[in-house]
Amino acid sequence: MAVAASAKRYAQAVFQIAEEHNSFDQWQRDLDALAALAGDPGFRLLMESPRILLGDKVRVLREQIPQAGELLVQLVQLMVSKHRVDAIGGVAAVFREMWDERRGVVHIQLTTAVPLQTGESEVIQTQLGHRLAKQVQLTTQVDPGIIAGAILRLGGKLVDGSARSQLEALRRQISTG
Repeated sequence: MAVAASAKRYAQAVFQIAEEHNSFDQWQRDLDALAALAGDPGFRLLMESPRILLGDKVRVLREQIPQAGELLVQLVQLMVSKHRVDAIGGVAAVFREMWDERRGVVHIQLTTAVPLQTGESEVIQTQLGHRLAKQVQLTTQVDPGIIAGAILRLGGKLVDGSARSQLEALRRQISTG
């Protein structure tokens, strides 16, 4: 939990900086690159090592992310000094959520029992966008285990219209009643 709270605080601070400089896109690119790099155990080990000088850590960061701006470097230096390298991925994710919310973008995951036919995902994306009055980024996946119907995930919300869940609800009703 401490990592998530820490990531949120850093992301909020970065978001304020991005607001001041109108540099949301640049920050998102830099944070995504940094999060990918932080996913490498060797990079994390290097950044967390007390035996490696901060200047050497910064040099490695600049080599790995040549487009890194001075503010990103300062963020990493701060996170290294506070022993928060483990929160880098969370910072990028929370920043993306904040930026998406600001732009009116929602991410929806649609799970169906069979693959959608050509054009169906675009129609669903458009309909959901109109209904929610937001820009929808739809990702789809297939899970034959749901038998039929669909499952929508929007943030922390789940709309389960699958045959599997309906059959499970019916089974519970029969067994308790």
